[in-house]
Amino acid sequence: MATFSIAAALLGLASSVSAHGQVQGIVANGEFYEGYSPSFQYSNPAPVVIGWSIPQDLDNGFVASSALQTDDIICHVNATPAQGHAVVAAGDVVELQWSTWPDSHHGPVIDYLANCNGACETVDKTKLEFFKIDGVGLVTDNPVPGTWASDQLIANNNSWVVTIPKTIAPGNYVLRHEIIALHSAGSAGGAQMYPHCINLQITGSGTTKPTGTLGTALYKEADPGIEINIYQSLASYAIPGPSPIADAVSIKQSQPSITANGVVATGSAAPAAAVAASSSVVSVPAAASSSSAIVASSAAAPTSVVSSAASSAVSSAAATSAAASASAPAVSAAASSALGLTSALPSSLLTSVLPTAVPTGTASGPVPVPTNPLPEGTTLQDLLDWVSYVFAQMFKDLESQQNSQNHARSFRK
Repeated sequence: MATFSIAAALLGLASSVSAHGQVQGIVANGEFYEGYSPSFQYSNPAPVVIGWSIPQDLDNGFVASSALQTDDIICHVNATPAQGHAVVAAGDVVELQWSTWPDSHHGPVIDYLANCNGACETVDKTKLEFFKIDGVGLVTDNPVPGTWASDQLIANNNSWVVTIPKTIAPGNYVLRHEIIALHSAGSAGGAQMYPHCINLQITGSGTTKPTGTLGTALYKEADPGIEINIYQSLASYAIPGPSPIADAVSIKQSQPSITANGVVATGSAAPAAAVAASSSVVSVPAAASSSSAIVASSAAAPTSVVSSAASSAVSSAAATSAAASASAPAVSAAASSALGLTSALPSSLLTSVLPTAVPTGTASGPVPVPTNPLPEGTTLQDLLDWVSYVFAQMFKDLESQQNSQNHARSFRK
């Protein structure tokens, strides 16, 4: 069962202080997948997501241009592979949703792919060779400092869309998505890199296998697109990194419709039949098959936060209901109808199925089943709204204390 700690609450407050953002969500072919958050390190077990883990990025910080030849530039500081991946088709549009981005941090937005030549969940990042599939820099120079790709991202609700080239051969790939902030790049070491990596399984009939460049060889500190004064009129801007591949497509920024939530599947890869039927599957290695499912929330959804523990409880209740269907078909039907957020949880589910689906308290962990049943008509949305309200009050008190104290830790700006 996922655990919540004061450290996680403080991390949330710390993130609000920092000016930068992270990729908190990914939309592939209309399916939403949760991105990585450093708060996951305080959950046990941690959610299985498709975004690479960067637990040390507590302040939404950057990789300095002085570290361009270190492993940190590949997928961020001490990044490790995600333990899940989304299945997309060549030609699909992928949206990267940032939590926020400051309008003072002008710069290019660049996207790469790298073939894992095997499972991306266990890939050696130092062996990944990236080829560019999109890159947008200076859009217009007037008025200085001009309009940049980062400004388009902000205008698109802090989101960026990129197309997976139709000709790419099927396989497992890492999508490297990056913003380079140039607001302090007028002198050596001033540029700030914000790379994030996503695991994808690309399907289709493409045959192109572009050659790539090691992450530590993508940029040099003295590159004209890295060390540059953007507070002057610029006739042009050279986007850092290698040239895009011939089949790269740069599209107008928009927000794709979210039609469903990505589903976690077990196994090392999605079966061919499943891939043909849908591209909404997140696959995880067999060793991670017991991990919690990904719980997604979109911008259009309520602001309540759904934890991986809540997701596991819903899944467990559904599984228990199915197992009990032979002896209690009426209860099974009730459980099936209760899985929607706005569907009423019938008393039969609360008194018969739920107590057997939730573990009772033991010596190894006090998790007692509530003795008082919920009122008839209670919905999952009601439960989530109450949990959100309680946490909001906790955070409010913590924030008041935090605002009255000086931080021992300084955050990178």
